[in-house]
Amino acid sequence: MELAWYWTAAVAFLIINFLLVSASVLVYAERKVSGYIQARPGPNRVGPFGFLQPFADVLKLVLKENIVPLTANPFIHSLAPTLMVIIAMGAGGLIPFARGVVIADMEVSALVLLALTSISVYGVTLAGWSSNSKYSLLGGLRSSAQMISYELSMGMAVLSVVLLTGSLNLVEMVEAQQVGWGFFGWNIFRNPIGAVLFIVTAFAETNRTPFDLPEAEQELVGGYHTEYSGMKFGMFFLAEYVNFFVASFFIVTLFFGGYLLPFEPLIISAFPGLADSILLTVLQILTLVVKAGFFAFVFIWVRWTLPRFKYQQLMTLGWKYLLPISIVNAMVIAIVLAVLNAF
Repeated sequence: MELAWYWTAAVAFLIINFLLVSASVLVYAERKVSGYIQARPGPNRVGPFGFLQPFADVLKLVLKENIVPLTANPFIHSLAPTLMVIIAMGAGGLIPFARGVVIADMEVSALVLLALTSISVYGVTLAGWSSNSKYSLLGGLRSSAQMISYELSMGMAVLSVVLLTGSLNLVEMVEAQQVGWGFFGWNIFRNPIGAVLFIVTAFAETNRTPFDLPEAEQELVGGYHTEYSGMKFGMFFLAEYVNFFVASFFIVTLFFGGYLLPFEPLIISAFPGLADSILLTVLQILTLVVKAGFFAFVFIWVRWTLPRFKYQQLMTLGWKYLLPISIVNAMVIAIVLAVLNAF
């Protein structure tokens, strides 16, 4: 039991620090990609190729004064960013990084994922309310309406994967995708509509463009974090980048084979000594990170490509299109599986 406890603690320590460092790397990557898209250099002054710019920004936020409006609720004002970071890191604990490498391997980890997604709305809503600012309050209200609208479709997309897998365990969802030589069994091929639905709703749940109405700087001056400064603002910034990176991991886990190498069963049959080896674990971790890195790039790419939705467009897309499509998709999969099982 002690060895298992120490192993879990070590994995938790490594994953949390990995997510913290990845946030800084993603900030740098976003600035470089946006600079390339807009035909400008991006950060290139602090450190080699500007790589130390995110760390300089963190230092600046640490040294900045923490300003709390006189009419704000001080406790809730401080609680909101803390809650956002805790939820983002908590979701990271559900990610299976390799076979046997996961902090929380629960039988209902898919349900816990949806629960954490639902709770994250409280951080934004409390930030908007506690600041006692009209701009912040509007951002918080937008966020609550947006997340409630899109988490229904996200839940139905996850349900379609649960139907295919027969389990609520994320590790078993990954292992179930080994069929079809470990590539064609990925859920993106078996359930493409569910994959598109989950990816779109992941953008909405993480408040990324074109679903960034809660902070909409053009009309809300930053929205729910208008009245935040210093490290409290930095915590919102950290939570945003950790959230969309974690969302990338879950997209890969549910629909793109997770930590599975492409054609992994064929590779292991060709090299039997690779099975249950440390090398295979390392390769699985690298495979997962590369896949998630690709979708993190997609998040950045979309931000600098698509315009922000209008509010009525956002609601129309969520309720009139995504939700009905997700329900029909889950029903069709359930009917097909019932017919196949009958024979």
